[in-house]
Amino acid sequence: MTEIDAKIDALVPAWLTLPDIAEILDIEVTRVRQLVREGQVIAVRRGENRALHVPAAFIDGVEQKVVKGLTGTLTLLRDDGYSDAEMLEWLFTPDPSLPGTPAQALSENRGTEVKRRAQALAV
Repeated sequence: MTEIDAKIDALVPAWLTLPDIAEILDIEVTRVRQLVREGQVIAVRRGENRALHVPAAFIDGVEQKVVKGLTGTLTLLRDDGYSDAEMLEWLFTPDPSLPGTPAQALSENRGTEVKRRAQALAV
């Protein structure tokens, strides 16, 4: 749970608050907080009241769950020594080889490609 900087705020197209996510996933806010604590999603403080926000791209509203492949990708990046801010920057920076951003590829069920690139970062 980090403070957001302007660069990441500019990269991430949309954010959701923890209560928003609880509503979308039909779970309690305490369970959303647990997802954040467990590292299944990244939350950052932003806005006037410094409330926790999660990139909207991390939540699959249709399936009502965290986007497939996200948690594994975050684990790989964390194991590579990435901070939350660095992970967000990597996930939302366009990658011509994908094409699009890694976050976009995850939401399009192209998680294998994203994980392959995340693993290559460790070299």
